Amino acid sequence: MALAALLASACRPDGTTARGTAERFLDAHYVRIDLPAALEFTTGVARHKVESELALVKGQPIDEATRKPSVYYTLLEERPESEHAVSYVYRGTITVEDADRFDRRWLLTVRLEEGGWHVTNYQEIDG
Repeated sequence: MALAALLASACRPDGTTARGTAERFLDAHYVRIDLPAALEFTTGVARHKVESELALVKGQPIDEATRKPSVYYTLLEERPESEHAVSYVYRGTITVEDADRFDRRWLLTVRLEEGGWHVTNYQEIDG
């Protein structure tokens, strides 16, 4: 198990890149369901969205005892918008114990700002 985690982390993009930032956000927000950690990768609209989500779950602990889904994602599309902005489309596959598996698509916009790359917006998209 530890070897699999090590190999998976070795295949991830560098955290100082646009894609690396997007995937660290996805890991924190959707895979680990660690909203405070996800907040670290955001600015602008994305930061406001995560702060709103934090307010919604305030007082509801999300810890090791929480029944969490298994979430995996793959990059579907990279859309360079400029030298300082990139959008990514990912397909997330979510499996909940004793329930059906389902897919979602997420669009993330990442921009280079002071201090590095940050997720500036994210949304679930149709299709």
